[in-house]
Amino acid sequence: MSTHVSHEDFKVTTMANHVVTAAMPLQDHLLPLSNLDLLLPPLDVNVFFCYKNDAIIDLKCDENNISSFKYKVSVLKKALAQALAYFYPFAGEVVENSSGEPEILCNNRGVVFVEAFAEVELCELDLYHPDQSIEGKLVPKKKDAVFSIQLKCGGIVVACAFDHRVADAYSANMFWVTWAEMATSLPISSTPNFRRSLISPNNPNDPLNNNNAINNNDSFFDELYLPISSIPKPSPNQPQDVDPLVTRVYLISKDQLMEIQTLCSQDFDIKVEDGSCKRKSSSKLQSFSAFLWQIIASHA
Repeated sequence: MSTHVSHEDFKVTTMANHVVTAAMPLQDHLLPLSNLDLLLPPLDVNVFFCYKNDAIIDLKCDENNISSFKYKVSVLKKALAQALAYFYPFAGEVVENSSGEPEILCNNRGVVFVEAFAEVELCELDLYHPDQSIEGKLVPKKKDAVFSIQLKCGGIVVACAFDHRVADAYSANMFWVTWAEMATSLPISSTPNFRRSLISPNNPNDPLNNNNAINNNDSFFDELYLPISSIPKPSPNQPQDVDPLVTRVYLISKDQLMEIQTLCSQDFDIKVEDGSCKRKSSSKLQSFSAFLWQIIASHA
């Protein structure tokens, strides 16, 4: 049985460092954040994917091993540039406007792509305690970065870090699916939409605002969200009672996911481009998210 190791027990050697930009860059422009995006403080999200060795090779970092890894990395980098052409905000940066509110500057600054080799086997990583086993070694410390790391056993870890204000879990999952589709020469299955007019906050004083009828002049909606600039800054001497965040990774089998999806699945209608409706079932991600929220709500 393998012994789990912490991130201090193995060495990671950087082999190359690149900046990957969108294959088809757009003109620089700003994207405002929605009210929902502004509810959360700045938060970096780290996600990593582990892949077993798909070939019988020597466990040493020999030439064949390196050659196979470099080929896979070249495919990932090319596919990343293609995916960023659709998800161009991921290649930008978060800046402050004149009111001190964050916005996304879509300037195709690019994503840092790091190739590295880790002297550890996949089975030795304690994935239940990622803070102790992989933080700072197998996931990027810097946001808007991607790690592609080969392990001693021939497996590969692909890790990403991004600003939660740029993408929530649903949007990030769309990006990863598109990246995978580009890497396997498949057509994109879901095109993102960055039309901010769909989520613009209502202005009750605007006579051309069609949503005023929905609000019915209720001041509740006007007071629900406030600009950051209108909120007084906290005193520097004010105590900050913040619980530390702890990361955990739980193993969920394919059979468990399918069972949750079966329990959750209810067909619902969605509108397509021609205005008609078609039946669709809950996805595994939707089903598991609903299951997770149900557990959280029951213990609130």
